[in-house]
Amino acid sequence: MGEHLTRGRPLASSPEMLQEAALELFVEQTYAKTTIEEITQRAGVSRATFFNYFPAKSDVFWVDLDDALRRLSGVLGDHQSVEQTPTVGLLVVLQGLCAVAREMGEGRVPLALTQHELMGSVHELQSSALTRFSNQATIISEFLQGFGFSAPRARAAAYASIATAIAATQEWAEAGTSRHPLDTYLREALEPVVQGFAQE
Repeated sequence: MGEHLTRGRPLASSPEMLQEAALELFVEQTYAKTTIEEITQRAGVSRATFFNYFPAKSDVFWVDLDDALRRLSGVLGDHQSVEQTPTVGLLVVLQGLCAVAREMGEGRVPLALTQHELMGSVHELQSSALTRFSNQATIISEFLQGFGFSAPRARAAAYASIATAIAATQEWAEAGTSRHPLDTYLREALEPVVQGFAQE
């Protein structure tokens, strides 16, 4: 399978423990053929414990990503700037995305990004990811409106930033053991977006 991308199963119940058990089963028998009961049996927890952490089976793919999105929301929410211009707003978004990316070590590549075809779950990944990325684009859009963007332009910039970040993250994930830090890929990909939307 190449890289080992998990950090070892915790002794106590946790989202990470359930994610590891689920991904093992998805690789062994595909996503579609794996039940929540099998995941909880593999993890040694109850069905109720599973639903304490995850609304649906597909949500187990996104433990690290959900943490990263929450951190980005915090970074944007905590930002204070004297100069409230569109260019500054875009640079803050870029810096926030890169800051969150730096917290992800090179070994913390979500298995869903590297072995989704093997797990037979491409469509499920797309569906479960869509809501997350849409919500994050809304947060970025609202943030940019506070820096002088009109609502339509802010939405366009937010979705362009998210789409570009996704493409950069996929490139990073597929680079294997030769990959550079994720924030390097994000910065290179996002700088043209910032430059384009910063122009009046």
